[in-house]
This record gives sequence, C-alpha cells and structure tokens, in this order.
Amino acid sequence: MTHTPLNSAIDRVTDKIRARSQARRSDYLARVDSAANKGPARGHLACGNQAHAYAAMGQDKDALVAERAPNIGIVTAYNDMLSAHQPYATYPDQIKAALREIGATAQVAGGVPAMCDGVTQGQAGMELSLFSRDVIALAAGVALSHNTFDAALYLGVCDKIVPGLVMAAATFGHIPAVFLPAGPMTSGLPNDEKGKVRQKYATGEIGREELMAAEMASYHGPGTCTFYGTANTNQMLMEFMGLHLPGSSFVNPNTPLRDALTLQGARRAAEITALGNDFRPAGHVLDERAFVNGLVGLMATGGSTNLVLHLPAMAMAAGIELDLEDFDAISDVVPLMAKVYPNGLADVNHFHAAGGLQFMIRELIGSGLLHADALTVGGNNLGDYTQEPKLIDGKLEWVEGAQETLNDKILRPTATGFAKNGGLKQLEGNLGRGVIKISAVAPERHVIEAPVRVFHDQKDVKTAFQAGEFTSDTIVVVRFQGPSANGMPELHSLTPQLTVLQDRGLKVALVTDGRMSGASGKVPAAIHVSPEAAKGGPLARLRDGDMVRLDAATGILECLESDFATRTPVTADLSANGHGMGREMFEMFRRSVGNATEGAAVVV
Repeated sequence: MTHTPLNSAIDRVTDKIRARSQARRSDYLARVDSAANKGPARGHLACGNQAHAYAAMGQDKDALVAERAPNIGIVTAYNDMLSAHQPYATYPDQIKAALREIGATAQVAGGVPAMCDGVTQGQAGMELSLFSRDVIALAAGVALSHNTFDAALYLGVCDKIVPGLVMAAATFGHIPAVFLPAGPMTSGLPNDEKGKVRQKYATGEIGREELMAAEMASYHGPGTCTFYGTANTNQMLMEFMGLHLPGSSFVNPNTPLRDALTLQGARRAAEITALGNDFRPAGHVLDERAFVNGLVGLMATGGSTNLVLHLPAMAMAAGIELDLEDFDAISDVVPLMAKVYPNGLADVNHFHAAGGLQFMIRELIGSGLLHADALTVGGNNLGDYTQEPKLIDGKLEWVEGAQETLNDKILRPTATGFAKNGGLKQLEGNLGRGVIKISAVAPERHVIEAPVRVFHDQKDVKTAFQAGEFTSDTIVVVRFQGPSANGMPELHSLTPQLTVLQDRGLKVALVTDGRMSGASGKVPAAIHVSPEAAKGGPLARLRDGDMVRLDAATGILECLESDFATRTPVTADLSANGHGMGREMFEMFRRSVGNATEGAAVVV
C-alpha cells in the first residue's frame, strides 16, 4: 500500500524520544553490534561446554555439533493455571519438529514464572505481581546466558509476562526475537453480563453460588481472557511493534491456523539469524519507531493502563527513554478506533472478526500515524502487517486484510473514530504526576471536584462501602499502594463498589499511587500517582474532607486546600506488606524499585 507522510506530531514525538535517548541508545547499540559481530555464539564455546548443552538432544546432536544450522532457544512461560498459557504445553515439540524439517534445531532454554492477576486480585499475592515482570526478565536472562542460541522464541501472553520477556529480548538484542502468541479463548458469557453479576454480589443481591456460575461461564477454556485488558493489549503491542507474525495475535488456540502460525514463527526465527542473509537482531527491531508504533496502537485501541508502566521499562532495556509526555502527546492525535470491553460490549473475538489489527494498521498507516518503515520480524516492515494469515488448501498464506470495517459498532476508520483522541491523559498538579484512562468514562465525569476519603488498604474501602458510609460525592484515595510500599497491586477489585456508587448518581473517582487494572472502565481513576506516599509524596499530605480536583480535560490533579503545601506527610505502618505469600523475598525489590513514572523497574 502507499505510505502517507508521517503525521507531524508523531514525527515530533519520535524525534524528541530519539534526542532524549541518544547517549543511552548509542551505548546500547554499540554493545549489541559488538556481540553480533562475534558471530554465532556456539563457535566460541569449548567442547566441554557444548557437550553439556547437547547431551540430552538425541537425534539433534549431529546438527548441533556441526554448528552450520541455527539453534533456536525457546523461553517459555507455560503453566496450566493460566488459561492463556496452557496451550504452550505442546509448542516445544511442534517447534522442534518444524525446525528439523529445514535442518535447524531448537532447545527449551528455560522457563519463566507466570502469575495470574485474576487469581491474585485483592489477595496478598498481588503484591508480587508487578515485580514478577522483572523476575521474568531475570529468569529469561539466565535461560539465554548459556550462549548457545542463534535466535530466541518467546512464549508468553499475559500481564507482566510479555513485558518481562521483551526486557530480556532487548538485553539479548544481538540475537533475533520472535514472540509466539497462543490466542484468546472462544467467547463465553458476555463481559458486561459478568460485570452486572459482580455488582449484584457487591450489594448482596445474589450469593456466591450465582457469582461463581457467572465467573466460570466467562472464563471457560484455554486462551486469553476475552476482555481488552493487559494480556490482549500485550498481544496488540507485539504486532504493532513487529515482534509477532502479521495477523497472529487473536487466532484462537488449538485450531489449524493457530498451529500453522506457530510452526511458521519457528521457521521465521531460523531465517533471520546471522547464519542466513536476512539478519534481524532484536536490538535493531526494538528502536524508537517500534515503541512509538506501540504507543499509537495503545491509544487507537483504548488499551491497558498497565502498559504506561511496562513500555518505559521495556524501552529502557533497549536504550530508549520514554516519558509520560510521550503518551499524552500521542494520545492527543490518535483517534480511538475500537470499542472492546470495558470500553464497549464486544470482546476481542468480535474485534478480530470485524477486521481487527490489520484494518487498524492499514488505516493508521494511511493517516500517517504509524512508522510504516519500522523493521519487523515478519515481512519487510510494518507496512506488510496489513496482511492477514489464511489456510488455503492447507497452506499458510498471507492475503490483504479487511479494507473496510465489518462492524462499525466495534471498529471504525481513523476519520470517524469513536473519539478524536486515545483517551489516555497525563495528570499533573500539587498531588504529583499520574495518568487516567477516559476512553470508557462518560464525558460528564471527566471533571470531578469533591471531598476525599483517605484509605491505606483497599479492604477498608470495601468495609466502608458495606457499612453504607458513602452517601455523597467522594474521591476515594487509596495511598501507600506504590511499588516501594507494597509492590503496587492492582485495585481492580474495587470496581464493583465504585461502579455501584456511580450508578446511584454520586460523583465518584479513585486516586491512588497504585494500579487500577488493564481493564480500567467507567469510573474515573487517577492512577500511578508519583512520587508515591511511601516516599513522602504529596498523597501522604491529604486528609479526610480535603477538596480535590481531578480534571481529565486539562490534565490537572490537585488539592484545593490552602495549607496543603506546608503539611507534614503522614507515614504508615507497612510491616504487614513484608511477610506472607513470598513477600519476604521481595524486600530488596521494594527498596530498589524506580518511580512509577519511569516504569517502576528494578533490573534496568
């Protein structure tokens, strides 16, 4: 397709990122290129080193010893507690068989942990969730440190898993990286119906038996949860950033097309190693254009707020510095093109059927809002990602994707999007810096000015709700929820209570130095507020009854009390956050983690 000149605002943001990152990126590329120029790693290993690596490889031993064909490392986040990751059980054997057919080999380099926020939501284990991203990056680093691989295949889908794997892929940027998705589960109980059942449970209208039946009807089989939260945003991101094969993100598990894409992804990893003539090291794919394209995709789809944390951490691993102002500037010029739950009634299967990512990429390139020339692992560049995969007479082929939306209630062109901007706003003021996602928030709720009620634990918010204490407009502040305080858990389990209050006609909002959810919805939520209260940030100076203004239209978050600036920050007893469910082992993470505005990273 013809590439439209790049939008001037996208061009400016890209140039600003490039200039800001110049020193760090130059050093990074020098290290990547130096490692790549040494040639295939196995050639530098002693015979004893290699013998250990190949001892159990059976029929692949001869090919490994010959060192003439690529050896691909598989880093897998498989477990069968995560529905999204359960399909990965069979991937290694499929991959090895596919590579043998072309004379290449593969080995499972290592496994990385993969926890489910859906299981730990509102529980103590959620305090390990954000830190698991950095653990995954470290674990993948250990797996690849054996230095016997010419490329890596990364098997991961969900919330912290993909960002952690990208951090590792960037760190080992001298070898190519291909990400293999597993796809979303088929549609079950509609997400809006599930949400209504949760609200009824919160108000005591139904019991746990009815709630459990609804939850099981929604989360019912293998694959990613079908709402547009962090897991599915990750999959979109990998396609927009060129780390997936075109059109592979939202193909259901255990289907012939899904299996064909897995095998082709393995073959493609072998094709782009330094042993061939199409070398595409991950460090060169992950440049500033790729990250800008990811930001554009985030805004156009109304994606997860968790990526506001993860993208800066991923970028830093590739020597690129992102700032909240980049998110804000791109959101201003990228229209919201999709309505997928919680921003609509459709799920990701409906979105995919309506034209999905291929339609969006076509439209965004045609409007000059994407770097069409960005290097990718599949095709020549992102311009080839308007194509979608098909099985034609049993053979995998790519054909041009939808050129028109097949359902304009779900997916629209850039010219007639659901909103003129991406719905993510930077917030600044005397309460610090944070973000708010407004793509699902009604316009009349974009500005909330009300007295605050301050809490230090989300459980206390639920107790106050059950006691009927919220009877007037209220901004609920849940502080000491940042990465240093308790690992920055999601507060998504407060959604039913806050939604009920809003449905009763009250003006309500949430302000926190913690996270809300990748599925942040209809209640205004100022999240990731930094500096966090545990570091003496401004939220620690708030008192019950203070008037606060949250203005998503102008990007303001401020306390209106005249003496606010002179108050002494309160402290909190955080000792309970240090024990139980493994929290003891993460004390060093809480001590060394960076600010939320910089990605809340530990390892970069």
